[in-house]
Amino acid sequence: MPIVAQSTETTDWVSRFADEVIEESERRAPGKPVVVASGLSPSGPIHLGNLREVMTPHLVADEIRRRGRQVRHLISWDDFDRYRKVPAGVAGVDESWAEHIGKPLTAVPAPKGSAHPSWAEHFKAAMIESLAELGVEFDGISQTAQYTSGAYREQILHAMKHRGDIDAILAQYRTKPKPAKKQQQKALDEAELEAEEGSGAASEDDGSSGSAGYFPYKPFCGNCEKDLTTVTSYDDDSTELAYTCTVCGFSETVRLSEFNRGKLVWKVDWPMRWAYEGVIFEPSGVDHSSPGSSFQVGGQIVGIFDGKQPIGPMYAFVGISGMAKMSSSRGGVPTPADALKIMEPQLLRWLYARRRPNQSFKIAFDQEIQRLYDEWDKLAGKVADASALPADVAAYTRAVGTAAGDLPKTPRPLPYRTLASVADITAGHEDQALRILSELDPEQPLSSLDEARPRYDKAEAWINTHVPADQRTIVREEADAELLKSLDEASQQSVRLLLDGLAEHWSLDGLTHLVYGVPKVQAGFPADATPKELPPEIKTAQRSFFALLYHLLVGRDTGPRLPTLLLAVGQERVRVLLGE
Repeated sequence: MPIVAQSTETTDWVSRFADEVIEESERRAPGKPVVVASGLSPSGPIHLGNLREVMTPHLVADEIRRRGRQVRHLISWDDFDRYRKVPAGVAGVDESWAEHIGKPLTAVPAPKGSAHPSWAEHFKAAMIESLAELGVEFDGISQTAQYTSGAYREQILHAMKHRGDIDAILAQYRTKPKPAKKQQQKALDEAELEAEEGSGAASEDDGSSGSAGYFPYKPFCGNCEKDLTTVTSYDDDSTELAYTCTVCGFSETVRLSEFNRGKLVWKVDWPMRWAYEGVIFEPSGVDHSSPGSSFQVGGQIVGIFDGKQPIGPMYAFVGISGMAKMSSSRGGVPTPADALKIMEPQLLRWLYARRRPNQSFKIAFDQEIQRLYDEWDKLAGKVADASALPADVAAYTRAVGTAAGDLPKTPRPLPYRTLASVADITAGHEDQALRILSELDPEQPLSSLDEARPRYDKAEAWINTHVPADQRTIVREEADAELLKSLDEASQQSVRLLLDGLAEHWSLDGLTHLVYGVPKVQAGFPADATPKELPPEIKTAQRSFFALLYHLLVGRDTGPRLPTLLLAVGQERVRVLLGE
């Protein structure tokens, strides 16, 4: 039976949340599908920190599906949010995009060269593609479509009717009154706000408060399309609403019962949606969970819509190791698509599954990715031989597939660091790469690079995009005659011992045994002596021997693991470079 066809034991954070969500769903909406939710704002590249907003409920929803229950994972695309700032580093975008600040994201042109009709659709598309690769099943909801179709009309009219109650709740958290004379400047200042993480978090605006009173609704201007507007009057009976644009001066009176060009302010919009969709579980970032923030205030406002606040954890931020190099070229933090270029979906899923939501972690774009892959492969081995801890098995199970089945995987998952070294040394020559990889295990030679894909392609992409040029491996064209001539007798002997053992040990394991064994043999110990049987100075001798080989082969004192490097260079060329 495939491992993904089973629900996991109640040993990890996902199972525990699934228990709570099922119980809460049966209490609130017995017999109906469980509803979990995420929210994403396509205001720019949706990064790996935002991905936690999706992966947390996805993992819980998937566990519920494994148990045979119906569940909907909603992703609300906050594409009716205002365009707040021209993001740095987005290709094809310059300061001319500043003229669109204040418009809905779906009314802003896509970056130059994009095939998508709007800014929002451009950035949504990239995320949707990544979520498909990650095996995330969801129902997407465009907030532009919801608002402009009139789907929320009753909720909007209800919020306007109860604006006094909403204002009273918000007033508990306001630090000081907001005089009407400052509203225009406040609206203009908002245009300079930079989008924060999470759904709608960039706008913590309470609504429009002026001489006419408080209103939890913002129209987009009928002339300039921007939301820098002030409601000047509203009649509950006729639903006539008058507003003035603080930028272009346009004003009009509309009937809100028929008007679809506006939205509830964020602190009202979010709890309204909880009630509308019947959301049971939705996590929130630390930026939403402080006193007076949208999640806390929403917990009170949702009652106005006869709903309840979802249960769900506060999730910690996701860091990036190696971000500096990425930032200099992109102007922002990496996206899921960036991560999936250099790592398989299973590894990325595992990074989110193995840590509780309130635990921060880092995603590696630097050399650390090799260690993470080693850890992942070691876990796979422990799962295979039934020696892994239950919680580790659960995280592994959630990483390799979903309730729908296994994710596509690499048939022969060779060590990532080995593949990276081979890709580095062969510089795109696939025939050479296949030759080297087929020699790693002579008893089970690789017959095609496809057996090592997609992991090989991910490792090659990492080498080509995240390893600086001065750290790339360039094998010498010819032997360093001067260095060879200067070697003392002990160094010459060590090189000779290596050359004499090449043919017999020409495999990854064999060469590993050989290169570590030469200094042992020179010191009078057996080649297979364990570290406990050796004096400390043997390690020093090994390091010196390795540095010598690196200088003879690649002209510096470090490089890829020597066994892999030797295989990559090839036996004949190794003999030439080592002076035979």
